[in-house]
Amino acid sequence: MKFPLGQVVATPGALAALQGSGQIPLEFIARHASGDWGELDEHDRRENERSLKEGCRILSAYRLSSNVKIWIITEADRSSTTILLPDEY
Repeated sequence: MKFPLGQVVATPGALAALQGSGQIPLEFIARHASGDWGELDEHDRRENERSLKEGCRILSAYRLSSNVKIWIITEADRSSTTILLPDEY
């Protein structure tokens, strides 16, 4: 794990999307915590690497097997990590 996750929560929309795809949140939380940022462009990847050093927010984006995109955001103070759909942000 590259950083603390704090309390891990998920929105109802993200939970429904995960259930619909037959996938579990832990699969994506593990990727996020290990520094696999998923489907981010190079700029956002660099921002995450900077955020690891400077204590800013960290974002990952993944596509479920159902083709639905989810985001995982860890807050700057590392108090919480949220799994959500992009339109829930």
